[in-house]
Formats: sequence, C-alpha cells, structure tokens
Amino acid sequence: MSVRFQIAAVLCIVVNSVIFGIGAITVLSIPALAEHAKYGLPAVILISFLVTPLASWFLAPRMRNRYWQRRKAAAR
Repeated sequence: MSVRFQIAAVLCIVVNSVIFGIGAITVLSIPALAEHAKYGLPAVILISFLVTPLASWFLAPRMRNRYWQRRKAAAR
C-alpha cells in the first residue's frame, strides 16, 4: 500500500463530508431544488461517493511534507 493511498484513505472521510455538505446546502437552499429534495439529496449522496476517491487521490500528494519542502525551495 503506497503512502499516497494511505493518505487518500484518511482524507476520504473529510473530503466526502465537505462535498456532501456543499451539495446538501445547495439543494436545500435553492427553492426550486428544495421542492424536489427527495430526489436531490440521494443524487448528492451518490455524486459525493463517486467524486470523493478522485478528489482524495488528487489532494493526497499535497498533504506530504515533501511537497511543501519543494515549494519553499522554489520560492527562494
């Protein structure tokens, strides 16, 4: 198991919560979507479960210390 995979696995919980929260707030705060929340919220759940692994995999390398050391060196 790679370090990137391990970091992505830990990030999945947080990323899923954020994506679901953004989607749920969007569905419930827009009146046209709130009328059909019984279809919108399950769609948000499905989309958040599908997008979460991709977003976590993209964010995982940025959570490593090596990434920030390179950025500091490049800024000098």
